[in-house]
Amino acid sequence: MSDQVVQVLLVEDDRDLAASVADYLALEKICVDHAYNGQAGLQLVTSNRYDVLLLDLMLPQIDGLRLCEKLRQQGTDTPVLMLTARDTLSDKVAGFRAGTDDYLVKPFAMEELIMRVRALAKRRSSQVRKLCLADLTLELDNRNASRAGTLLKLKPSGLVLLETLLRASPAVVSRSQLEQALWPDEPPDSNSLKVHMYHLRQQVDKPFDKALIHTIKGQGFAIRDESPEQ
Repeated sequence: MSDQVVQVLLVEDDRDLAASVADYLALEKICVDHAYNGQAGLQLVTSNRYDVLLLDLMLPQIDGLRLCEKLRQQGTDTPVLMLTARDTLSDKVAGFRAGTDDYLVKPFAMEELIMRVRALAKRRSSQVRKLCLADLTLELDNRNASRAGTLLKLKPSGLVLLETLLRASPAVVSRSQLEQALWPDEPPDSNSLKVHMYHLRQQVDKPFDKALIHTIKGQGFAIRDESPEQ
């Protein structure tokens, strides 16, 4: 992430604070989009990809908690840092239950904000309840996978592989990473992963017109809504 520009969405209705935060982030080479209400923030997240979301708790139209819940329900795994003047334990618990990854109480030091943004930008959120790609959906709560409305009959190993690929999408996941996800203690013989990937593709891709799982020669596998790399 240090070699890439960090993309942040700030959803904050206090225009003076938003301007200060955006200016400071820009000095740190962090790109910022800004929305003044929850509805506008939801639209921006839906149409753009961000590394971190900074959400004010008290927002017009859709408040920060409800916005976070909506994003997690629709499968957005972008880390969320909630910015709020409320600092009670019950407020923090409500935030984490809604899907927040971190919590920063106002007023805060800009240096601390930068450190938290950079830390969150290195990962995707574990708070998401659903992973989606094109017409493929994996419900994490009940471990159900479906494509185009059809329930997929995946074994536990297939669900692990699918979740690993979806969480990394569109990036490539190496064979060793997939083996580690399936067999954290000790991987079996070299053909085992090949067999499991075959069965996964039989369910996810074979019955449908477009393949989503791609073999990236010399690297591993990726799940993408596009043509595979040549």
